[in-house]
Amino acid sequence: MALYEHVFLARQDMSPQQVDALVEQYKGVLEANGGKVGRVENWGLKSLTYRIKKNRKAHYALMDIDAPAAAVHEMERQMRINEDVLRYMTIAVEKHEEGPSAMMQKRDRDDRPRRDGDDRGPRRDFGDRPPRRDFGDRPDRGPREGGFERAPRPPREA
Repeated sequence: MALYEHVFLARQDMSPQQVDALVEQYKGVLEANGGKVGRVENWGLKSLTYRIKKNRKAHYALMDIDAPAAAVHEMERQMRINEDVLRYMTIAVEKHEEGPSAMMQKRDRDDRPRRDGDDRGPRRDFGDRPPRRDFGDRPDRGPREGGFERAPRPPREA
C-alpha cells in the first residue's frame, strides 16, 4: 500500500465536532476499502488567503494515510460531492513524519531571527574597492540642457 498525506478544508460555519465527524466519515471510507489512517491533526479555524466559495476562513485537518490508490480515489470522490469540504489535497510520500507537523509545532521566540541583524555573521570583505564617497550637500543641478521646461501652473481659483 502507498503512503499519503491528505489535507482538507471544511466550511467556517461548522463546529469542531462536525469537522471531527467528517474526519471519522472519511476514515471509515478508507478502512472499508482496505486502508488505514495514522495520525490525524485538526489545525483549527484559520484565515484563507483568498475567499473560497464565499468563505474567508476554514477548518483545516491533516490525515496520514496508508491505503491503496482505489481507497484514496473513493474518499476524494466523496469529498467532491460533499458541500462542507471546500478544498482537499492528497500527496504521496515516501514515509510519514514522526511527531507533530510543522503547523502544530510552536516556534520558540529564541528560534526566530533577530531584528537587529546580529545573526548575520561577519561582514563581507569588498577587497580593494574604496569605501563609498560622502556626497554631502550637493549644489542644485539647474535646468537640463535640451530638455523641456515645465510650464508654470495657473493660479488656483477659490
